[in-house]
Amino acid sequence: MAIMPEFLQEQTEEVMLSRMLERVPADLDKSEGSYIWDSLAPTAYQLYRASEWAREVLDRGFAMTTFGPYLRMRCEEHGVIPRPAVAATGFVVLTGSVGAAIPLGSRVATPADEMTETSSIEYETTEAGTLGSQGEAIFPIRAVDPGSRGNVPVGAVSLLVQAIAGVTGITNTAAIIGGTDEESDEALLARYLLKVRQPGTSGNRADYQQWALETPGVSRVQVEPLWNGPGTVRLYVLGEDKRAPSQTIVDAVQHHISPAAGQGEGKAPIGAAVTVEAAVEVPLHIEAKLTLASGSTLEQAREDFEAGLVDYLEQLAFVDPLIRYNRISAILLDIPRIVDFEHLLVSGGVDNIDLSLGEVAVIGTVSLSE
Repeated sequence: MAIMPEFLQEQTEEVMLSRMLERVPADLDKSEGSYIWDSLAPTAYQLYRASEWAREVLDRGFAMTTFGPYLRMRCEEHGVIPRPAVAATGFVVLTGSVGAAIPLGSRVATPADEMTETSSIEYETTEAGTLGSQGEAIFPIRAVDPGSRGNVPVGAVSLLVQAIAGVTGITNTAAIIGGTDEESDEALLARYLLKVRQPGTSGNRADYQQWALETPGVSRVQVEPLWNGPGTVRLYVLGEDKRAPSQTIVDAVQHHISPAAGQGEGKAPIGAAVTVEAAVEVPLHIEAKLTLASGSTLEQAREDFEAGLVDYLEQLAFVDPLIRYNRISAILLDIPRIVDFEHLLVSGGVDNIDLSLGEVAVIGTVSLSE
């Protein structure tokens, strides 16, 4: 909350009414229900509301306390443009009669799930074509509505929104990926503060961080200068889920910063050879023997532990390279279902794990026993 000036502090309706009544001569009736009291009370209430609005205006005027469209306007003043939502993309395999025509923009979808109250997700083909000599063809698709909801696993797309003559089957043999939500206020504020607190100057480290973060789907960046000699810069980028992003996102960052090495055609200055790579995932393999609380199951304990471990690793990603053994121990002990544990091994040992530049820790195998 913004720091309030003295004249806006403790401006309640009662305080305002009391001050107004003090200005009325003492020989007049000012008791509750009198003509004077009834005349001043509505005014006191409106002045109180006005003081609340003034507090709200102050909150919305500073980046640290504002939100939504007001935060976006504040950021845009400094050239920090909110990242829009991005539609997921992928491929579907259509089967049916040889030569069946598939129009551009044909819609396919995932089935709705009444049990989870999940609605169908629609996609449209981005190329027209026909089914080949085997009665099959692969078509690129894009989610109709942008956002992470369009990211679905293998086999999720199985319906035609409208029938297409000659088409009898549809599936996606690879996951549909690349969908990202509109940038959150938290992420936008972090980019804004990075720019105003660490201003870029002609291609310094802060510049490369800011340029990479302008790309939808990128949450954090590490910069490695002179990695392959003078004039070379390597960037490692993290996705929104604090894991290695898709190649599509990596390519988008590369194109945004330096589509052609040294040519100065993107954000990077002339002469800079920039290489953008996805973060290198380092799986953590966890083993432990647990003592469970009464009524708890091993599967429940595993789910709780993995949720806590994910939170911990997301906090560390590209911020702190040291994975602390004792911190993982604390995650286990913080779970009410787990009374005690022994023989905890993290990737086969009991030492901290120090990551290198560009590496991010992710959950590998979790082997818990009783």
